[in-house]
Amino acid sequence: MDALITAIFLVALGASVALQVWLSRRHIAHIAANRTIVPRAFTDRISLAAHQKAADYTIAHQRFGLLRLAVSVAVLLGWTLLGGLDTLNRWLLPLGVEFGPLGYQLSLVFAFSLISGLLDLPLDWHENFRIEERFGFNRMTQRLWVTDLVKNFFVSSIIGLGIAALILWLMGVAGATWWLWAWLAWVAFNLLLMVVYPLWIAPLFNKFEPLTDLELKARVERLMQRCGFSAEGLFVMDGSTRSAQSNAYFTGMGKAKRVVFYDTLLARLSHDELEAVLAHELGHFHHRHLRKMLIGIFAISLVGFAALGWLSQQEAFFAGLGVAANSALPNDALAILLFLLVLPTVGPLLGPLLSRSSRQHEFEADAYAKSQASAAALASALVKLTDDNASTLTPDPLYVRFNYSHPPMIERIAALEAGTG
Repeated sequence: MDALITAIFLVALGASVALQVWLSRRHIAHIAANRTIVPRAFTDRISLAAHQKAADYTIAHQRFGLLRLAVSVAVLLGWTLLGGLDTLNRWLLPLGVEFGPLGYQLSLVFAFSLISGLLDLPLDWHENFRIEERFGFNRMTQRLWVTDLVKNFFVSSIIGLGIAALILWLMGVAGATWWLWAWLAWVAFNLLLMVVYPLWIAPLFNKFEPLTDLELKARVERLMQRCGFSAEGLFVMDGSTRSAQSNAYFTGMGKAKRVVFYDTLLARLSHDELEAVLAHELGHFHHRHLRKMLIGIFAISLVGFAALGWLSQQEAFFAGLGVAANSALPNDALAILLFLLVLPTVGPLLGPLLSRSSRQHEFEADAYAKSQASAAALASALVKLTDDNASTLTPDPLYVRFNYSHPPMIERIAALEAGTG
């Protein structure tokens, strides 16, 4: 049975990696082949230089993504079949005597997370200070990058260890149905985090100032009133301290809902365009996309918790993945870590289903924006954002089906301009 688990793991990993490499190489080849000509629909909106920059930027990220993939596979095999997690576990077993079963398990989760984070640091640094810098997007200093790392470490440690402690406690006391109670706790925790994040966590990393443009504020408030949406405030975020790229978004739930504009977005778009972008975001609210997304995520996670509940009782699950199960201490933390390690091997296979739903939501939000604001203004804003963010206009269609959460810009613009003359 151990050998069967190992074989299934290696086959799933091989299939996942092969699929990702094939799709990425297709994407690179397709973009490179279309690099020299701006698509006809954009010849009067995007310059050839901007089109080529977007192509080069996307290709650079794809090639770096292949490097990340190779490193992640090596790390995954190192943690599992090559004995990394088993070795770490044996080192920490004596803590069970001093801190008890829960203390030992939290120590294992913390040590694993810390080592994994440290292994990612060189790649994160290179992506930010080499790729993003080369294309003119990075505005983050080395000092700010380190400061963010320290803040993120403490915040994620407090939050992560908190939910880990709750789930591990439930695994120990709730019996055979622990996974159902743990899932309910996880759902409640995530809903709570949606309220807490915009109020107390996000301000640790960025400054949020009230929107001071009175004309824009009045237009936004009229738009939200027409759409039946209420928010606790309109804020401007100092996104320019970290990146030249632009965005706007809603965040929070209930009384914590707020509208956030990047300062780079306000500097780039006109009031008509900003209103249209916000109308698109309100389209997600109107169609209840967030609720649908959360229901989908929670449903998938329920299946995941149920699978973990079964696998955690199978000795072959541990042995087949290179870990010797504990005899005197609980194996719950080991089971969680192994499950999280192997879970990404099935993620790419679900890509088309999840991506298709997300792209459909974007079309629906665009259609709603078209009914509440100017379709021409939204199209103009999307073109500017495409230019500013160096988004390629010529993605590989199959790569889009697996990986794009938003439709290609050509399709979005065509849908917006259909019937508008």
